[in-house]
Amino acid sequence: MYHHNQYNNCCVSLLIFLLLASLSPLSNSNQWCDAATGYGESECRLSQSSSPSKILIKGGTVVNAHHQEVADVYVEDGIIVAVKPNIKVGDDVTVLDATGKFVMPGGIDPHTHLAMEFMGTETIDDYFSGQAAALAGGTTMHIDFVIPVNGSLSAGYESYVKKAKISCMDYGFHMAITKWDEVVSKEMETMVKEKGINSFKFFMAYKGALMINDELLLEGFKKCKSLGALAMVHAENGDAVFEGQKKMIELGITGPEGHALSRPPVLEGEATARAIRLADFVNTPLYVVHVMSIDAMEEIARARTSGQRVIGEPVVSGLALDDSALWDPDFITAAKFVMSPPIRKAEHGKALQAALSRGILQLVGTDHCPFNSTQKAMGYDDFRKIPNGVNGIEERMHVVWDTMVESGQISVTDYVRVTSTECARIFNIYPRKGAILAGSDADIIIFNANSSFEISASSHHSRLDTNVFEGRKGKGRVEITIAGGRVAWENGELKVVPGSGKYIEMRPFSYLFDGFDKADANYLSSLQAPVKRFRSES
Repeated sequence: MYHHNQYNNCCVSLLIFLLLASLSPLSNSNQWCDAATGYGESECRLSQSSSPSKILIKGGTVVNAHHQEVADVYVEDGIIVAVKPNIKVGDDVTVLDATGKFVMPGGIDPHTHLAMEFMGTETIDDYFSGQAAALAGGTTMHIDFVIPVNGSLSAGYESYVKKAKISCMDYGFHMAITKWDEVVSKEMETMVKEKGINSFKFFMAYKGALMINDELLLEGFKKCKSLGALAMVHAENGDAVFEGQKKMIELGITGPEGHALSRPPVLEGEATARAIRLADFVNTPLYVVHVMSIDAMEEIARARTSGQRVIGEPVVSGLALDDSALWDPDFITAAKFVMSPPIRKAEHGKALQAALSRGILQLVGTDHCPFNSTQKAMGYDDFRKIPNGVNGIEERMHVVWDTMVESGQISVTDYVRVTSTECARIFNIYPRKGAILAGSDADIIIFNANSSFEISASSHHSRLDTNVFEGRKGKGRVEITIAGGRVAWENGELKVVPGSGKYIEMRPFSYLFDGFDKADANYLSSLQAPVKRFRSES
């Protein structure tokens, strides 16, 4: 039994230990965000950022989507103040030497699901662990999907505001639409005019859960057009997928391979074509999320060739992986690759890469929607119960560089465009985001093209205990990430503070809406109707 003074000494020692631990910068995922912990409150340890408010990045090659030049970048109070050669500063400025390296806008991930409740569980990364992982990978902003609560957009928004209180980098919101009535229509107006949301997503899949029908899709498209908000679709034929799932179960195919077999590329192509044609009928821009197949990509290419405003977003897993692992005899290995639409055969990834390089597809997301091994095991006997989703928020910048730039398929300026600038333009936050220009937010990465990376669940910063890119090695590495004018990642160490991230409001009527009023006027004038008729006398 402890004596009183022994107990006090023990408590003091424990407090000192915890204080020292909280001040130690940690980078290994086993130390940083223990993947074995539960998925309630984040148990990541913190490192207070000691970054000064004044930073000079010296001698690097500054890359924007339209231009690159050797220049210095001076940052003060979270804003880029100057971009020019040979900037002189005082002793109170921290100088980062970027000689021989690229200085680029931080990545913007247009497609994530943090702390999302789905298929009876919740994604393992919350707004702190997911964003910390993003910063370690060179992404400085993401746009997350708000899921309504019982169809209510307002309740969904308030729920996500609470989830995001622990954020450590900037973020925005998309909003999903899962039902339709006058209340939802009014709430869409509120989201756009008061809450800074300028995009709404419609699920054409997940029958019985999130899926909507064509009538709702048309109503939603019309409302988006009137508000200047971008309509987004998850394009798979949900009714046909449901039939495909029943067919696989009847054949005795219950493992992860059944997931891919039940929703083939033709169903993605059909839904993509239908959404494109309905958007054309309404005459509103369309954004197709996670384009995973040749079938869907070709529909987008056809529409864009005809002049229709359609944006195609591949995700990094679809560009760089193939479906072979879904046939792995180890369930956990196979199940970690389950996402929707599925990762396809290798020829689809190659075609998506080519489409990205030719501008048929415009920007790269991740659909970061991570579920750990225990969660994935919910579907051990039935692939329909495996939570759908893979990681990518930390890996995207490295894998896209290695896959697209190192292979010679895109230039360094194009890399900035597809990982940052185009997203900022589409969602109407350029040039505040997505650029290294005077007046832009100081969201910056220093990238060493001569360095290398290796991906592993044992060293990543997500709370996930697996990684679909496990063992991948490649060229190019983010050495420093600056978010909001603070160094958040340097020398393999994260320096992040929960609650330091800002919500970025996004205004309606982006460049995608330019000229639509004239197109509508031309359409009306072309109708030659109504015809003034008279009743002939017999």
